[in-house]
Amino acid sequence: MGLKDIRHKLKAFQFGKFMMRNTRKKRRPSSVSVSKQSWMAPVTHGYHVVADQSCSSIWEEESENDSVVVQREQIEGVEFWFFGVFDPKIGDKVIKFMQTHFFNRNFKERQMKGKGTEAMKKAHQSAKTKTRDENEGKGPWRMGSASVLVIDGDRLVITCMGDYRAIVCEDGVAHQISCDQHSSKQHWHRRLTLGMKLRTSSEIVVATKRVYSETEFMVLGSNGVWEVMKNQEVVNLIRHMEDPQEAAECLAKEASTRMSKSNISCLVIRFD
Repeated sequence: MGLKDIRHKLKAFQFGKFMMRNTRKKRRPSSVSVSKQSWMAPVTHGYHVVADQSCSSIWEEESENDSVVVQREQIEGVEFWFFGVFDPKIGDKVIKFMQTHFFNRNFKERQMKGKGTEAMKKAHQSAKTKTRDENEGKGPWRMGSASVLVIDGDRLVITCMGDYRAIVCEDGVAHQISCDQHSSKQHWHRRLTLGMKLRTSSEIVVATKRVYSETEFMVLGSNGVWEVMKNQEVVNLIRHMEDPQEAAECLAKEASTRMSKSNISCLVIRFD
C-alpha cells in the first residue's frame, strides 16, 4: 500500500544549504498548508520551517534542516493522519518504519487502532538505535522529534524525543508531553518556564489522549521554538488564529525574532 492522498515532506534541500552558506544574510523559510476537505475528519494543519543560521551550521557539510512529514491514510474505514517534526538524523528512519510496519500492513480495523501506539514507539526506538550505531565513536550527539498519529480525528498517539516538544491546547491552557516526564503513560504537565538546555540524552516518551470538545489545537516544534518561548506563550500567541498555516508562520517568525539559534520547525494541528 503506497502513500494515499496527501503526503508533504520538507527535508534538507541542497539548494537551501547552498544559499545559506553563500548569503548568510537571512533565514529562508519553507511552508505549505492543506485545506480541509468535506470527506476528511475535522483536522486541519499548517507548518513552517526556518533553517539553522548558526555559524557551525553554515559551514558544516552535513548540516541539514529538519524533516516535516504530513501523511494521510484511510484503511478499513479508519482515517489516519501522521504528523511529525524530526531532526534530520532520524526523520527518514521513523517515516520508513511507520510505512513498512504500520501503514503497509494488512491489519484489520480493530488491529489498526490498537497497534498505533506500539508502532510509534518502535519506530522511534529503531531510529534511535540505528542513529546511535551510525554515530558511535564520533563524539557527543543528540537527536529529537515530535510526532502524532491522529486516529479518526478523536484519538492521539503522541511521541516526543530529545528537546523537541509537543503541546496540546485545551481551553486556552498549554499541556506538554516531554522527555522530562520520565513516563510513557498519559501525563500532561503545564510548564511555564523556558525550555530545558540542550542535552545529549534522547529519551522516548509516548502518550495517548482523546480529543474532546475543549481540545483546540496541537503544536509540534523543534528546540528552536522552545529554547526562546514558553509553552503558554505559544498558545497565547496563536490561539486566536483559525488558519493553522498562519499560526505556524506567526510562531516561526516570533521564534526567529527572539533570536533562536537552532532550527525552527513548527507544525500546528487544529481540531475543528
